[in-house]
Amino acid sequence: MKWAFDVYHSSVTFTIRHMMSKVRGQMKIKEGWLEVDNDNLSTATVDVVLDAATIDTGVEMRDNHLRSADGHFDVANYPTITFKSKRVKGKDPANFKVIGDLTIHGITKEVALDASFNGEGKDPWGNRRVSFDAETKLNRKDYDLTWNQALEAGGFILGDEVKLEIGVEAVPAPTPAEAQKEIEAEAALESR
Repeated sequence: MKWAFDVYHSSVTFTIRHMMSKVRGQMKIKEGWLEVDNDNLSTATVDVVLDAATIDTGVEMRDNHLRSADGHFDVANYPTITFKSKRVKGKDPANFKVIGDLTIHGITKEVALDASFNGEGKDPWGNRRVSFDAETKLNRKDYDLTWNQALEAGGFILGDEVKLEIGVEAVPAPTPAEAQKEIEAEAALESR
């Protein structure tokens, strides 16, 4: 069965060390798909596309810098970040790994996401939904995201490790058009 991410109810957030504290931010999901045969987790495939230009840390000047080519995302040349799964490890729905290729800034590396299935239910309009969470840590320098600034007392402003957290709601939909139609209809109902 094929499931489309509900981009209005899904999120990708990140955390990185800034000096002695942490900066948190998010990016919007453009689209995402989950496909699984007969509810057999080991057959699942996942494809996700993020819109790199939507990076949001709550500080416009910093966000514009992050979008730039100055050792950051260079969204003019690399407008999307993608993840394509290759395999799933584990059979426990509460604790499994999704291994796949993450492409950031034109560089692809294999990563493992620690994932969990949160369940399936019906929304107030009777539509089926499933939910998953996943997280991973990666080194930003592996993706040529190298900007940093030395501190007077030693060390650097930014840490290298980035923690990613993903929360997904998905609806059954065999085609992108059907998924978008259903998701937008529900968003309109919620906004009333």
